[in-house]
Amino acid sequence: MQDLVKQLSEELRTQGKMLVTAESCTGGMVASAMTDLAGSSSVFERGFVTYSNEAKQELINVSADTLDQFGAVSEQTATEMAQGALKNSHADIAVSITGIAGPDGGSDEKPVGTVCFGVSVKNGATCSSTERFTGSRADVRDASAKHALTLALETLSSHS
Repeated sequence: MQDLVKQLSEELRTQGKMLVTAESCTGGMVASAMTDLAGSSSVFERGFVTYSNEAKQELINVSADTLDQFGAVSEQTATEMAQGALKNSHADIAVSITGIAGPDGGSDEKPVGTVCFGVSVKNGATCSSTERFTGSRADVRDASAKHALTLALETLSSHS
């Protein structure tokens, strides 16, 4: 994961941009990975850990209607998380993660390992996606954090 963090940090630094994170199932793993790197204050603006629905609503403006209609683990929620994190920060790009890390909490429609991501760029578009990861809770969380870093890097690279 540190290689991804280094690549993302270099791209952010090159473009003069800052990252904000909005994390649910990863509980701040992306923010932690970013700040493990010396000099991260020049590229990492802040991180929101919004594990509960209330936190998603209060801190990053996810609407109650979205949570009621689509659930916390949905691309709609991931989109609103990324947009809300960007709005409530001074960053230029936001990445969000919301999912079911397990071992419990899954359903037929959304099995354990279902994770939704959002990426929002200041004055630009927001995109979302869903992945299904396998393995233990730790495996799902680690894969989710790595995927979020990759999405942020890909987005920045395509906007350079």
